[in-house]
This record gives sequence, structure tokens and C-alpha cells, in this order.
Amino acid sequence: MTISAGMVKELRELSGAGMMDCKKALVATEGDIDKAMDHLREKGLGKAAKKSDRLASEGLVNVVISDDFKTATISEINSETDFVAQNDGFINFTKSVTLHLQTTDVATNEELLKSEINGVGFEEYFGTEVSKIGENVVVRRFATIKASECGVVNGYGHSNGRVGVVIGAICDSEKTAEGVKDLLKNISMHASAMKPTVLSYTDLDPAFIEKENIAIKADIEKENEELRRLGKHEKRIPEFVSMLQLTDEVMAKAKIDMEAELKASGKPEKIWDKIIPGQIDRFIADNTQLDQQLALLSQFFVMDDKKTIEQVVADKAKELDGTIKLVDYIRYDLGEGLEKKVDDFAAEVEAQLK
Repeated sequence: MTISAGMVKELRELSGAGMMDCKKALVATEGDIDKAMDHLREKGLGKAAKKSDRLASEGLVNVVISDDFKTATISEINSETDFVAQNDGFINFTKSVTLHLQTTDVATNEELLKSEINGVGFEEYFGTEVSKIGENVVVRRFATIKASECGVVNGYGHSNGRVGVVIGAICDSEKTAEGVKDLLKNISMHASAMKPTVLSYTDLDPAFIEKENIAIKADIEKENEELRRLGKHEKRIPEFVSMLQLTDEVMAKAKIDMEAELKASGKPEKIWDKIIPGQIDRFIADNTQLDQQLALLSQFFVMDDKKTIEQVVADKAKELDGTIKLVDYIRYDLGEGLEKKVDDFAAEVEAQLK
């Protein structure tokens, strides 16, 4: 199969690997971009693909929270240019549409077009507003979450309009719900910056975890090669990367190994119970790196980096003498999932490959 310069360019942008490494990976995988990414990552030559690196769209992400903190709506409305996205007319239009989405409780674009806003059909309203704006506008996606009885929602929209987050929780009482609403906003701000893709590690696919396990080990091994060269302390290579892998059998073996190390070091057995809990916490932290990257509850809170989000929520529940469980999490990154236009860089790559 012929490997084109455009294919090499795409893989290079996705992986950050060298041009020839990308070409070799594509040859080895017969031009399959996804398999080539895996091939590079297993050799420690590629970074995890970030969709945001490949996106090119403009517009705004909006978040609207109802006054009673029972309903949260998030939307992404795209424009062709950033110039329009920063225009007051477009900004006000997106806010109005997002509020309309919440008050009408529409769930699809078809329902949206059939709804009425300001006394006219939404389709007519939309067409009139787009003609004023002067370029193509798309209501790309939206979602609304509603709190159940004794539940609460909150969210955060970044000031630049490029990121938005909404979070919902169920509580034991309205008193607890009222007490946790500000924390939910802070957690939403955390999520906007730290980019978790799922709420819990239980939402991660086991096959994906196994693939990432290989890649993360390869990345660290590659880093350690450089650290050895520089005479610096090497990073510990984890055996696992997610709590889903830390079965009862795995944890039992880890504890046995810890006890054996303590015995070999001459530590008296009567103090083991004071040492082992801390070692187990360290073992879990070292072996859940993927969870910490992708799962909101497993991430360390930016406002208290000694605790995970899960621990912060548990502490808040204890403070309020109630129960709190996060059940909804949506994060929109402007343009996520939209491909960039092909540019002329492919010709430059092709010239270098000759």
C-alpha cells in the first residue's frame, strides 16, 4: 500500500512522533491510522491522541443554571469565524437560544425547530438572526440535566466561551443539596481545566484500559531512558493504570509484598498496621494513573490537591451530615469532534520524504 504524505502528516500531528517513525508505523499497519497510533504508543513514541488538537470551529459554549439549581443546560452553537463569535449580537443570540432550550425542554434539533420563541416559530427566528449575523450558524449540540427530588445541579462556563461544564448530584435532603451547590460549581471549574472525559473510572472500557496500560508503561520507560542518561532518578513504572484492574486478588498480593518488604527491612510487626495503610494508598495512587487523567472523581482537586474529587465530596457530605452522590457530568469543549480543513503542509512533508 502507498503511504501518502497526508497520512504521515495526520499521524505526526496526532502522535507528536518523528516523521520517519510515523511512516514506518503506517507501513507496518498497512496505512491504518488508529493501529499506527497504537504501534507508536506501544513503543513509547507517541502521545495520546487529543481530538482538540485536530479541531477547527468557532462559536460559543453556553451554560444556563435555573434559579432553583434544579435544571442545568449546556449548548454549543458554532459560527464560521472567531470574529463573529465575539460579536455582541452572536453572544446574545446564543444565550437566548440556550435559555430557550432549557425552558422548552426540547431534546433534539427537530424538536427545537418545531418550537416557538418570542411568539414565532424557532426556524423563522433562527433564519432571521442568522441573516443579521451574516454567516452560517449551527446549533450543534445541547443537553439539559434535571435534579431529582433532593437533588441539585450547577455548572460553569469559562469566560472565553470555549468550555462549559454541568454537574448533577443526588442528596439525602434539600438541606444537603443547598449546602453542596457551591462545591458543584467549583468542581465544574476544576473539570473545565483538567478535562476529565468520564465521571467515574467505572465508565471506562476495559479494553481501552488494557491498551492504555501498555502505552503508559511505554511512555514512562521512554522517559526513564532520558532520566538515566542525565543521571536523574527514574520514575516508577506501574503495573496497572486503573482501579478496575485492582481486584481483591491484586490488592491482597500487594499487601503480602508490603509485609515481606517490612519484614526484610527489620521493621517490628507491631507497627506494620501503622505503615501499611499509607503504602496501600501510595500503591493505589501509583496504579490508577489513567483514572486520574480521565475520571473526574479520581482526579486530585485543583483547590485541594491532597484530596481527590471523590474525597472532597465525601468530606462535604460529612460536614453537612448527609449524603451526596455525583450522578451527571457533561463537558463541552468548543469544536470537539470537528475535523480541521486540510492545508498545504502535506506538500511540504512529501518533499521531505523524498
